[in-house]
Amino acid sequence: MELNRESSLPLHVQAEQLLRTLIKSEEYSSGKFLPKEVDLAEQLHISRNTLRQAITKLVNEGLLVRKKGVGTKVIRKGISVGVKNWMSFSQEMKMHGIQVRNYELHLSYKECSPEMAVFFEVDEGTRCVVLERLRGNNEAPFVYFISYFNPALPITCNEDYTKPLYEMLEKEKGIVVKTSIEEISARLAGDYMASKLGVTPSDAILVRKRMVLDENGVPVEYNIGYYRSDSFTYTIESVR
Repeated sequence: MELNRESSLPLHVQAEQLLRTLIKSEEYSSGKFLPKEVDLAEQLHISRNTLRQAITKLVNEGLLVRKKGVGTKVIRKGISVGVKNWMSFSQEMKMHGIQVRNYELHLSYKECSPEMAVFFEVDEGTRCVVLERLRGNNEAPFVYFISYFNPALPITCNEDYTKPLYEMLEKEKGIVVKTSIEEISARLAGDYMASKLGVTPSDAILVRKRMVLDENGVPVEYNIGYYRSDSFTYTIESVR
């Protein structure tokens, strides 16, 4: 790593650009600590004050975090999704080049809550198929999904839920999903979700509620996803 002393760009800007490249590398993008400031400044042949200017810029952008007495750490890159063209979790991950792994998969029958009963237009307490999956990449899980399916549809516990869900429903059940109504909120993980997601009970997690309808407006799925907050970014695009 070296800077161009003949460039018109200030040294702190060049250092910032170099650090941007560094933190995107495979070695650092998962959340590794940067080299010590004194070592990095020496390697770049700049003062520590110049290096701190570059680091401070990236800290302010949320790309780095300083830990007093420990060092400067790259913030683990999250997965960014948006609302313009919604897609399944598997499709979202494929778009980001991430191979999905199921760490847990559970099927059961449970009673619909009052909110779900209203969405599915069934009596409160009606039993429906429930699919629970702990999912993530090859490194670690980062989301716990609970999917409730409309009891009026021919969805049972016998389908192969290791396949991408919406593709399976379309090919095997003729159910083509079209519309997604979503809500995003935050809460503390609590003991149960903390044990699933590998965080502490007092850590914040993101809760993504998704109500899915088919091409005829028939409710299909009531899904709740509990995400590690350091692994998920939700982007909203608005056009006036």
